[in-house]
Order: sequence, then structure tokens, then C-alpha cells
Amino acid sequence: MSTSRHQLCQVTLLGNLVAKPEIRYQANPVLAVTELTLATTYRWQDKQKQTKEWTSYHQIKVVGSAVETAIAHANKGDLLLVSGYLATNTINQAAIVHATNVEHFAKGFTPNINQVMCSAELVSDVELVTSERGQALAHIDVHIAYQAFSEQKQQLVDHQITRPVQVWGQTATKLGQQAKRGDSLVIEGRLTYANDTQKTQQITATHIHVLKK
Repeated sequence: MSTSRHQLCQVTLLGNLVAKPEIRYQANPVLAVTELTLATTYRWQDKQKQTKEWTSYHQIKVVGSAVETAIAHANKGDLLLVSGYLATNTINQAAIVHATNVEHFAKGFTPNINQVMCSAELVSDVELVTSERGQALAHIDVHIAYQAFSEQKQQLVDHQITRPVQVWGQTATKLGQQAKRGDSLVIEGRLTYANDTQKTQQITATHIHVLKK
């Protein structure tokens, strides 16, 4: 597995607060902390041109000044624009988004944003299957190693995470033909959650670029 610490992991979300966040403070240093749930809705048209939608619920951790400037006066239903990175909660090992910047807007209706851009290493074989509707679907696992600034430690901290990725259609077919374990990938997509008891955090890719060694 690659030991690089220069991979990228960027998440951008614009969605509605599911509940008013609770703010707490930790010591050494004194920092405001909150965990919140943000809902984003993805809409598409099926083959019959009927509009379908799916709502994803993102668990987000915010630490530091952004809590007091953007979160303190936020209420259920308000819009938040969040940028950050994928992370693992050190307390319960849950997959989360760690926010680095947050902007608060009053309640409103607008198309949501759910974007993930990352570079990663392919750490599994490509599992290529055909759906009931005859569409190609590929499943892979990727490892991302990157650095992010820690408000608590006031320094860059190494992060290493593994996430499942799914991709449909021609991109899935090409991935099955071209990619193998150890390849470097650049992934564009959205953050989604599997329909299992753990609500496993995953990336649904729209584009995957395979970079051969």
C-alpha cells in the first residue's frame, strides 16, 4: 500500500440541517465542537422520464471558530455550505465528514451540492456485475492517505482511510478492463451511504481516471 501523504480528499456539501446542532467545548486548547447531520437530495430522471430522488444524511464534525461563526445561530432546516474531507470519528470509529469551512444561510430551497474529489490507491480487485436492468456496475475499495490541519494539535496530522466506491455504466466497464490493485485513481463523484445497518459511507463515482504506475 502506498505511503504517500500527498493524496487529495475534498468534499463539498450544500444541504439542510436535520436538527439544531448542540455545541460543546473541550479543553487544552479550549475549542467549540459540534456534530451535526446535513441532508442533501439527489434527483434524476429514469427511463420513463419520471423524476426520482434520494436523500443522503451526512454526519459532519465541526471544530473551532467555524462553530461559533457559522453554527451557533443555525436552526433546523437552515442551509449550510460545508467544505472538508472524509474522516473517521476517533470515539466510535464512524465514517464522517470533517468540516474545514462552513457558511450558514437561512432556510431556503435550492438545488443541493454533493461533490467528492479525491486521489486514491485501488486496494481491491474490480468487482464487475450487471444489474437487473442490464447496466454494468463496478465495486472497488480505495485507500486515501492525506494530511489535514488539526485545530486541537495546531499542526498537520496524517489520515489514512479506506472507502468503498461504486460506479455505473461505461465507466464501470472501462474500470474493469483497465484497473488493477495498486493503480492510482482520481475519483469524481458524490458521497452516499449503503442501504445496510451501518449506513456505510461510500463514494458513488461519476468519473474515475486510472493512472498507471
